[in-house]
Amino acid sequence: MAPPLLSDIISNNLKVIFCGINPGLKSAWDGHHFSGRSNRFWKVLYLAGFTPYQIEPSNDASILDFGYGLTTAVARATTRADVLTRDEFIASIDVLKHKMVHFQPKYIAFLGKPAYITLSGKKQISWGGQADDFCGAQVWVLPNPSGLNRGFLLNDLVTHYKELHDAIANLT
Repeated sequence: MAPPLLSDIISNNLKVIFCGINPGLKSAWDGHHFSGRSNRFWKVLYLAGFTPYQIEPSNDASILDFGYGLTTAVARATTRADVLTRDEFIASIDVLKHKMVHFQPKYIAFLGKPAYITLSGKKQISWGGQADDFCGAQVWVLPNPSGLNRGFLLNDLVTHYKELHDAIANLT
């Protein structure tokens, strides 16, 4: 039996929609974003200043209270994001574009490079703010907070996420 689809946590005119690559299996079965024990998203969000406390995955919808939302580039849940195919990313582009046009966030923050590389058609991108927008939202690319992403220690993740937090704070 395939895991259920993980619902977006999204509303109109958010500051940022955080766009994960795809749901992990545990998150899909739990029905809550970033619920895997080793996932550092909620901790990083708190340490980078986005939230005044660390949100528990079971309360993931409370992220809306702070002006942020959650979606994924690809809906299919997997154990590892690297099993997704390029065709799955390409097939998801129109769905993601529709969400951005409909909800009109100020920023979209891609958590990991694979989705934005496919969407933009660029061969290489850097971390941080991008020159291009995506359906009117300013694009930011952040390291994936998955515990499987061993290339980034917690402090490295916090530094990257804080750069986005500070950029948003400077606009308001």
